[in-house]
Amino acid sequence: MIVQFMRFAFREDSTEEQKARALALIRRTAAVESVAFSTVGRLLGDPADGYTHGYSFGLADLGAFERYMYDPVHLAGDPEILPHYAKLHVGLAVSDDPDPELAAKITAVYQGKLAEYPEWERLMAAIPEVRFG
Repeated sequence: MIVQFMRFAFREDSTEEQKARALALIRRTAAVESVAFSTVGRLLGDPADGYTHGYSFGLADLGAFERYMYDPVHLAGDPEILPHYAKLHVGLAVSDDPDPELAAKITAVYQGKLAEYPEWERLMAAIPEVRFG
């Protein structure tokens, strides 16, 4: 199992309707076949960190992670979600997979998606603050 956690905050100029739409699209992505479980909602962490919402999801293995990253539902939602992020933290993942190369393999999937989808790379680069790990 691979469990990933993301924290984010919306841009100040995003309307409540746009925020609600983005959250709905994240929930739609969280419901794709490759996701074993998920939760999307307000972040209960320290408000001083500047993050307001979170998304946690579990995937059975690296194959499920790759299917998730390239799922048409995921690909379709990101262009409507990412432009509303002021800051995004793609947090540490937790896994019970003993493969010592798993983190590198996960990174390779991200890098492959960036290479294959230049528009996704542009959308990610347009987020004012992005942090991994």
